[in-house]
Amino acid sequence: MTLPPPSAVSRRSFLTGLAGAGALGLLGCSAAGGASGPAPAGPLPTAVPPGTELTISIRTTLKQLESSGELAKLPFEVPEWPNLTAGPDVIQAFRAGSVDLASNAGIPPIQAAAMRFDTRIVAVAHRETPTYQFATAPGSDIRSRSDFRGRRIAFSQGQAQGVIVLRTLKELGLGKEDVRLVALNSPQFLTALQSGQVDVAVLAEPSTTKYLEQYGKDGARTIEVEAVDLLTVLWAPTSVLRDDAKAAAIRAFIPFWARGQVWAWEHPEQWVEHYYVEDQNLSAADGRRIVTSHPRPHFPPSWDRAVAWEQETADLLAQGGFTPPTKAADLFDRRFEGIAADSVPATYRSAP
Repeated sequence: MTLPPPSAVSRRSFLTGLAGAGALGLLGCSAAGGASGPAPAGPLPTAVPPGTELTISIRTTLKQLESSGELAKLPFEVPEWPNLTAGPDVIQAFRAGSVDLASNAGIPPIQAAAMRFDTRIVAVAHRETPTYQFATAPGSDIRSRSDFRGRRIAFSQGQAQGVIVLRTLKELGLGKEDVRLVALNSPQFLTALQSGQVDVAVLAEPSTTKYLEQYGKDGARTIEVEAVDLLTVLWAPTSVLRDDAKAAAIRAFIPFWARGQVWAWEHPEQWVEHYYVEDQNLSAADGRRIVTSHPRPHFPPSWDRAVAWEQETADLLAQGGFTPPTKAADLFDRRFEGIAADSVPATYRSAP
C-alpha cells in the first residue's frame, strides 16, 4: 500500500475513501438511498405489529442477550445480526437497506450528514473515561504523545478513532500539517502497524491485547489516550424511522440494548466467558483485564450534553476541512430521549 501525502486527507478523501465511490454521487443527489428529508414527526409509535423485522448490527448486544437469556423476549424478529463495527461500513449497509439499526460512536452520523444521507440517533450512552489506546509499530522509537510530530498516524476519518486523533493533536498544539495523516479504515490499522506503513494507530479492545501479544516482543507498545470519546449511540436511517412498525420495534429494542450492558457489567465472569473467550478467542485473564478497564455504563436522561458534544465534534471536523458545517441537533430524534435511561436502575443514569 502506497502512503498518501498529507494533502490526501481532505473532504473528498473523507467521503470517497471511507464510504465508497458512490459518496460523491450522494452529495449531488439528496433523494438517493433514503437520503435527506423531513425528520419523523408525531408521537412515537409503541405497538409492534406481528411479523415486524429489524436487522441489527450490534454483536455485543446479541451476545449479552444470549448470555442473559433475554434474546427470546424481543417482541419482533431479527433475521440477521450483521457484524459491522466500522462506521463507513454501517453507512454502506444503511444505504443498501441491509441494516436497520446499528451502534457506533458519535462521528458516523456526522459523516452520513456530510454525504447527505439522512439518519437519526435514537439512544445515547456516555463513556466518561478513555476506552482507546495509541499503538506503535514494531520497533518504533515513539515513547509518548510528544513524539507524534512528523509521524505517520492512521486516520479513520469517519470513525471515533479519527476524532481521538484530532482531539489529541489539538491537545498537543499540533495541526494536521504537523503530522502525516494516513487515511485508512479501522480494520486496516493492524495490518498497517504490523507492516510499518504507519507509526501510530488508535486501537480498542480486544484488538489492542491481540496486537501486543503478537508484536510486543518486537517493540510494539501502547501509549495512553487522554481524549475521551464520550458517545456511544444507537442510530438508524430516517427512512426506517418513518416506518411505524420499525420505529416501534426500535423503541422496544432500546431497553434491551441498555439492560444488556448493565447485565454484562453486573455479571463480568459470565460475560468474559461468553464474549471474550468463546466469541473473541481471548484468554479469560485477558478478558477480565479488558472488562475491568471499562467504565460503568451510563445512560443520561437528558441528551443536552450529547448534542453539545456532537456539535463540538462536528465543528472540529469542519475546521479541519473534512466535512461541511453540521448542526448536531438535527442528528437526534428526541422522541426517543429518556427511553434507555428509564429502563435501567438509577445508578446507571448518572455519571460514574
